[in-house]
Amino acid sequence: MPANLTREELLTITTFQGLPLETIDWLLMNGERRDYAPDASIVQPGDPAEYLTAFVQGGVQFFRTQNGHREPYFRIETGQVSGVLPYSRLQTLSNYGAAVGQTVMYALHRNFFPELERVSPELVQRLVGLMSDRVREEARGQERDEKLRALGKLSAGLAHELNNPAAAIARAAEALADRAATKPALLLSLVRHCPTPESLEALMNLAQAACSTEPQTRPSALQRADLEDELADWLEEQGVPDGYQLAGGLIDAGLALDQLKPVAADLPVEVLPAALAWLEGQLTTYHLVCDVQEASSRISTLVNNVKTYSHMDRGSDMASLDVVSGLESTLNMFSYQLRNKNIQLVRDYAPDLPMICGQVSSLNQVWTNLIDNALDALPEGGTITLRTRREGDFVRVFIVDNGPGIPAEILSRIFEPFFTTKQAGDGTGLGLDIAQRTIRNHNGRLEVQSTPGHTEFCAWLPVA
Repeated sequence: MPANLTREELLTITTFQGLPLETIDWLLMNGERRDYAPDASIVQPGDPAEYLTAFVQGGVQFFRTQNGHREPYFRIETGQVSGVLPYSRLQTLSNYGAAVGQTVMYALHRNFFPELERVSPELVQRLVGLMSDRVREEARGQERDEKLRALGKLSAGLAHELNNPAAAIARAAEALADRAATKPALLLSLVRHCPTPESLEALMNLAQAACSTEPQTRPSALQRADLEDELADWLEEQGVPDGYQLAGGLIDAGLALDQLKPVAADLPVEVLPAALAWLEGQLTTYHLVCDVQEASSRISTLVNNVKTYSHMDRGSDMASLDVVSGLESTLNMFSYQLRNKNIQLVRDYAPDLPMICGQVSSLNQVWTNLIDNALDALPEGGTITLRTRREGDFVRVFIVDNGPGIPAEILSRIFEPFFTTKQAGDGTGLGLDIAQRTIRNHNGRLEVQSTPGHTEFCAWLPVA
């Protein structure tokens, strides 16, 4: 049916501009006009892909479904072409599209494409170029999504890793604040009863010795309970009102009753509660500070792991690299996921492995994809083996898991772009495609073999 559009309106389409008027007239004669109210449905998932479309007014916002939610995907504006293009193999539409404002759309059925090629080879060439650009942009977008998905998994693991030391620091800071608040009262009580300098020196020496040495052996839970009861009884005999509370801290510091008795004997009876409370507070404060230092060190280690993994301190040019260092930095990023599934790690690194020439960030993305796939495939308690070997002018990197394996009927397809066996929303099907292309860009190759209980990916990388 002839389209109810004018030449001027059709020439607002960027792809149609500069075409002979005869071509424009042919498009007008064989296409049709479609009008849509704002937010009206233009396409639905599962609709047959039958029309080349161009937007004279308004546009279309496409949405895709991710994890059960509809999310904005991309938008076609006024003056742009969308839909099916010549030589496209698209048969079914997969996204939902809604009109952006009052929309006027030009539509040409794909049955007219053979005649269009005869009428205007120039327009067909433009449309093919547009399709190539669209495919390229789609691939780039999917690759970004794949990297963001991997980054999301690593970020979730890092959040768990950082949460533990951060929470430990918060708890220790709160306890230190409580201890600091009691110090003035204890000092006043000690000074009020005027213990001798020698007795105070013995008390402080005991505190210093306990802080500077670690107990040789830790008592069992039952032994500790007995020691705590014995010490608490003695403290109460000395007139210490909160003996059970102090006993735990003193036992944790490694002090025994035979160490406390000589020091307590030199102190006035009335000063003992304050003196022993000061001693327990001093020792507990020291150990809380040690906890803060250890937690801070853990956070610094995690930050350094991120820095090493992401290669933030170096450029993206090719450089001589240590493969094992890249594998280890990637494993550090997966430490939470590995621990969460109780995965056993086997490191089988060849000694004196030569350097290779490559990009650390790109190769780390390969190791990330391969280890991530192995983690997804493995049940709890599975095993991942990392092995390196030199073979001639190549370094071979193996990532092996003892999961159920890849079925033989799909093994030949796993490197295909967008092919995935994961649930919708769990993967884009580009992880192995990215890994393969990255290894090829390093003048190497990526191989796979799989049987039940043994899936092995092997990357060949040339020696620098």
